[in-house]
Amino acid sequence: MAQIFEVHPDNPQARFLRQAAQILSQGGIGAIPTDSSYALVCQLDDKAAAEALRRIRGVDEKHHMTLLCRDLSELGAYARVDNKQYRMIKTATPGPFTFILEATKEVPRRLSHPSRRTIGLRVPDHRVTQDLLAIVGQPLLATTLIPPGEHEPINDPENIAARYDKLIQLIIDAGACPMKPTTVVDLTAEPPVLVRRGCGDPACLGLTLEESTD
Repeated sequence: MAQIFEVHPDNPQARFLRQAAQILSQGGIGAIPTDSSYALVCQLDDKAAAEALRRIRGVDEKHHMTLLCRDLSELGAYARVDNKQYRMIKTATPGPFTFILEATKEVPRRLSHPSRRTIGLRVPDHRVTQDLLAIVGQPLLATTLIPPGEHEPINDPENIAARYDKLIQLIIDAGACPMKPTTVVDLTAEPPVLVRRGCGDPACLGLTLEESTD
């Protein structure tokens, strides 16, 4: 049964976040709020939890997982970012964007795309997520909480509890989140490719993006 922590979205109770971080450190999977939608998360370095995360989400190893980072400096430790990419990311960070970048050696190979060695990274603009990341002390592995076979994320904590109570170990309830996932931009392509339209407005990147046909 998932443990539910009800927190204030703008001033979350630190003791609840510390308890949630402890559950994650023991191999737990959690549903947490972000600035785009709720996400499923686990510890970056926990192989068993990462595999369980994929099973719950219903995706294979070719699906880009995302690293939730506290800031640009942390993002830079896990991805190779040139000056042009950095300037682009800085204009949209923190915010509801996921950027696909070349992974560094800090990212376990099993978490990056099997043929491209790329990883999705983002810096969420949400107080609860940011405070949790500060306690954890490293990025969290994440995926948008979209049930298998569906197209929209779940944004209601009560619905999450009803559907995932026996599959995950914790839910941080900070109220409803937006219904849209992040906007995903592949910065390893030239020109960059818009993989998915979501909460973030691609126009803020100052680019005319190629739209993915996949």
